[in-house]
Amino acid sequence: MSEISRSEDRYDLGLLFTDGLPDLDANEGYRGAVAARAAGISYRQLDYWARTRLVEPTVRGAAGSGSQRLYGFRDILVLKLVKRLLDTGISLQQIRTAVNQLREAGVNDLAQTTLMSDGASVYLCTSNDEVIDLVSRGQGVFGIAVGKVLREVESSLVELDTQSSDPADELAARRAARAAG
Repeated sequence: MSEISRSEDRYDLGLLFTDGLPDLDANEGYRGAVAARAAGISYRQLDYWARTRLVEPTVRGAAGSGSQRLYGFRDILVLKLVKRLLDTGISLQQIRTAVNQLREAGVNDLAQTTLMSDGASVYLCTSNDEVIDLVSRGQGVFGIAVGKVLREVESSLVELDTQSSDPADELAARRAARAAG
């Protein structure tokens, strides 16, 4: 019973997925620079997407000048999915619709989820039958396996974590480098 209520609580917080992801501390997050690198986007894109509410940080939002946004694992997963969709030529408007549909769907089995597109619209397929049906109707042009992207994000974060032992030190190191140079 507590596991169910915990999943419902996470969904109520507006998180994208509740199953198939690492169970992370809700108060722990990644700074914008780390989130951008893990998602494979520029910091400028990250900032724009946060300001336009496409992908907002769920751990801590910006609260004025000098404050740091903190992104959760799920946020970084969404950032990477948005980048993949943009790279394939999908419009930002369609991507916004797809992200909202994913949030509403509350996907149960992430490893079996595929985002399909015909170049204009994005479809959420949660079974192989749905993928086959979409392709057989001549609508599916490409697909993005969400489970694969999830594993890529995990690997990126582990790699970035080994490069920087303490995320708090990252900001201090940049300030020291600026002061010295």
